[in-house]
Amino acid sequence: MNTTGRTLLRSLSAIVMFALSLQLLAADTPVVRVGVLKFGTVNWELKSMQHHGLDKANGFELEIVPFAGGDATRIALMGGDVDVVVSDWLWVSRQRAEGRPLTFVPYSSSVGAIMVREDSDIKTLADLKGKKLGVAGGPLDKSWLLLQGMATQEHQLALAAENDIAFGAPPLLAEKTKDGELDAVLNYWHYCARLEAVGFRRLVSAEEAAMALGSTGPVSAIGYVFSDQWAQGGVAKAFVDASRQTKQIMNDSDEEWQRLSSSGAIKDSPEALIVLRDRFREGIPVRAHEDEVADAALIYGVLSELGGKKLVGNSTVMAEGTYWGGASLSK
Repeated sequence: MNTTGRTLLRSLSAIVMFALSLQLLAADTPVVRVGVLKFGTVNWELKSMQHHGLDKANGFELEIVPFAGGDATRIALMGGDVDVVVSDWLWVSRQRAEGRPLTFVPYSSSVGAIMVREDSDIKTLADLKGKKLGVAGGPLDKSWLLLQGMATQEHQLALAAENDIAFGAPPLLAEKTKDGELDAVLNYWHYCARLEAVGFRRLVSAEEAAMALGSTGPVSAIGYVFSDQWAQGGVAKAFVDASRQTKQIMNDSDEEWQRLSSSGAIKDSPEALIVLRDRFREGIPVRAHEDEVADAALIYGVLSELGGKKLVGNSTVMAEGTYWGGASLSK
């Protein structure tokens, strides 16, 4: 074989070895499948994580799996079609109490609030008496139950009995509020932020209600949920670390929010983008693990009394292991 032939052979061999090494590397890199609502706000963090390569920097590859609704993500998790979903610790505790070993890592303490027009004469919860109030999430929504408890405790007001309550989908209720069909609305945090951007104000938030009922600080409304078995592998800690690193970028960088908007990940107006950014940042969990667990257990007891078995099942106390212990090691 002449010199040219030997050189070509060596080059081809190098290319083959490089391709094989890439295949081996890919095979060794675990994929973390996260099931989320197709247009949910959790996509913002996950897309930011991918853009900055924080999944690969932490030794895994993120796969975002979109779903049409929250129930579908939970079914996918139970069926093993995804590794992680986003839900609340109340649901996780109920699953554990019923023998399904899931666990929870705080994602955000941003919660809903009752919103009214800036010029509304409604100044306190007591002023809601007899008003038409929209409520997103249904009769057993945690925020709605907590606000009812606060109204009863502080104003002897039974919100559900003494008001005209309209339950509905968050975007529909937001539009009805803007059109003046509702006097006030309890909505999810991002819809509240959008209302703020067009001249509405917070009357009282679910976080304020929780603290009025005994919590010593903010308790995460939602979190990443996965199985105990999956959590035993190192990829769970890697995913939590990547999430926290991404949140740090989103907390520190206004440019990152502009990039998310420009990419189409966030489709709101410039005015709404600012409020969404600020409210998202307020909800980034910063509390000590043990403090949050203690307050979640306390609020669980309150919700158990307010919502009964329809909400919590047969367990009147938060199940042990609801919050993943490994989360505190990732700080």
